[in-house]
Amino acid sequence: MNKKAILVISFGTSHEDTLKKTILKIEDKFKKVYEGYDFFRAFTSRMIVKKLKKERGINIDLPLEALDRIKKLGYEEVVVQPLHIMNGIEYHLTYMEIKRYAQDMNIKFGNPLLTEKDDYRKVVSIISKSITKLGKDEVAIFMGHGTEHPSNSSYLALDYMFKIMGHERIYISTVEGFPKINEVIEFIEEKINFKKIILIPFMIVAGDHAKNDMAGEDEDSWKKVLESRGYKVEIVLKGLGELDEIGDLFIEHSQKSKLINRL
Repeated sequence: MNKKAILVISFGTSHEDTLKKTILKIEDKFKKVYEGYDFFRAFTSRMIVKKLKKERGINIDLPLEALDRIKKLGYEEVVVQPLHIMNGIEYHLTYMEIKRYAQDMNIKFGNPLLTEKDDYRKVVSIISKSITKLGKDEVAIFMGHGTEHPSNSSYLALDYMFKIMGHERIYISTVEGFPKINEVIEFIEEKINFKKIILIPFMIVAGDHAKNDMAGEDEDSWKKVLESRGYKVEIVLKGLGELDEIGDLFIEHSQKSKLINRL
């Protein structure tokens, strides 16, 4: 009998509240869709994996640990779906790790959330529907993680897609990439008048970055920086993983996943 497994890989989170609403919610979708497949989970963040083990006694596999276990258990077919947002550093490192096992098993590897042009259209449609209609004096800014990797351009492509799909008051900014929040605000101020800003994480989970960098009470948080500029700020602590259709997109990508070349 051909033993089949589905492995869902995410960056991970140590925040139990958002873990249940996002990663576990998406994983449940995979369990239902991949009937006949045994389910496995892995986190890519070693820091989170260590923290969960030390503080709560929870053991989560890293990707290589999960694949090693899957191999030893005799699985012949594995579908691997990362819950990464873009084709960045984490995604490519994960792919190269998984590729090591392609000599031993048939492994299919799915694309991240934003890969093809149609992905951007779908994501804009999904998350724009999740926002209450913006008033004339309101704008919404999504917080992306940001990266030094060339994939940071995905945020700019997404921002542009918002505009060509008619969402002139929705913008993307990043914590660690381009554009930074001050750059976005200065850009918007040159174009429109607004008094209120709605901040929303553009991340699968609403974890440390969302709770601290975006919504925290320290003076350098986005919330405090924007309030110091005279704006009213509303916080939406809701990760992308809470949106059903985002989970469905990851399912769709897994079903279109391609076999890793054994050469």
